[in-house]
Amino acid sequence: MKILGISYGTLNGGNDAMVKEALMGAQEEGAEIEFINATTLDILHCTGCKACVMGLFGGKGNACVLKDDMQWLIDKMYDADGLVFSVPIFEKCATGLFHTTMDRFGPRMDRGNLMIAQKIAEQGGKPIDPRYLKDMVVSYMGVGGSDWSTRIEADFNTQAMTPKWTVIHNEIYPWSLGIMVNDEYLARAHQTGVDTAKAAKKLLDGTANIPVGIMGEDYKSAPGVCPHCHSRNFFLQEDGKAVCCVCGLEGKIEVEDGKYRFVYPEESLPHAHDTITGKFIHGDDIQNNEKSSRSKLASPQMKERKKKYMEFIKTSKPGE
Repeated sequence: MKILGISYGTLNGGNDAMVKEALMGAQEEGAEIEFINATTLDILHCTGCKACVMGLFGGKGNACVLKDDMQWLIDKMYDADGLVFSVPIFEKCATGLFHTTMDRFGPRMDRGNLMIAQKIAEQGGKPIDPRYLKDMVVSYMGVGGSDWSTRIEADFNTQAMTPKWTVIHNEIYPWSLGIMVNDEYLARAHQTGVDTAKAAKKLLDGTANIPVGIMGEDYKSAPGVCPHCHSRNFFLQEDGKAVCCVCGLEGKIEVEDGKYRFVYPEESLPHAHDTITGKFIHGDDIQNNEKSSRSKLASPQMKERKKKYMEFIKTSKPGE
């Protein structure tokens, strides 16, 4: 069993300390451990070229055209059985580098897309790395210098949703500039490592119960409001409808005994974005949209419009 810890904070800073404390806890459970500080890596922004997903559905694998350290990081992640992230809170959210990692996972590491590509490979396409289809556990720690932190838990759940990793801890540590001498926070980080290792061990033993969503039976953080994915973030519409910002389920917010409760039709559950059925529905929607838009993209009108906007103004560049 191996647990990989990844910090997105300053080298040798508080986020590094939180990850290493968690790794100490994982090591107590018998885990082999490894540590990475993501800020030391060369990770380029996703350009949205779609080469990876076209490769997936064309039977050519899921390679990215960008040549940097991202594939090395992915290999490190999938060599492990469990992951622990510690990420600084920037303006209530995860850092740009963490979001870039999310973007680069994008369609190429989506569990649903990979399952489709595996079927294509069985008919003569390029095989998918079997590691990409294995169940894994993950824990997240959001470290902030104030109490501006209301978005980062949703960022974490969204990151886990793409590869369909099972979340064990998803926690916020506010007012944490002195986190290395905050014994309460360090104890929580230590326990996060212990719990992540225990959950990974259950996966390897075959005794874990992997649910339809992103939260496992061993989920340790606060239950949240969405009973499916534990999200606290919702998009509220004027007609009274509420949409969970993580799993996308549509329903309504009710108040019961002074507590918020998110209620949705049971028949909508297969459409949740963090389920395999939901991923397949999303994949079909995208493919159908691509097909219906193909003639528009190749039309003379599209070519004229593209030329119009290209010639209207050029992109400003440094030094010009």
